[in-house]
Amino acid sequence: MSLFEKINEDLKKAMKAREKDKLEAIRAVKTAFLLAKADKGATAVLTEDEEMRIIQKLIKQRKESADIYRSQNRNDLYDKEAYEARVISAYLPRQLTDEELTEAIKKIIKSVGASGIKDMGNVMGKASKELAGKAENKMIAMKVKQLLS
Repeated sequence: MSLFEKINEDLKKAMKAREKDKLEAIRAVKTAFLLAKADKGATAVLTEDEEMRIIQKLIKQRKESADIYRSQNRNDLYDKEAYEARVISAYLPRQLTDEELTEAIKKIIKSVGASGIKDMGNVMGKASKELAGKAENKMIAMKVKQLLS
């Protein structure tokens, strides 16, 4: 079952269960997928990487909004955004642990032949592609910087 089909199934389940907040989050994912497909053309199919990027973008947007709401003491809106981020996160593959992330980046550094912080761009390019959906780019960048310093 493709990710798009899974989202449609979850959408139906949320409708039947009358889970309003979950339904909103799933609809946002479906809408983003449909818009991306329309941008590429009527018969376009999204690749797995494109789907992961869309989901990561939606999660990042929700987390940033939640942080803003928390700083403004709007806990009602913070809770909504945080909940939607958790619902959307369910469509990502299992996230790497800190140790797994470190090992993966060490392998990438070795394969690229990076020797210092000046090679961070090369490492980040490859790491972002290989670890898409498995770790946040922010975490990847911090780990790469730490290992290259």
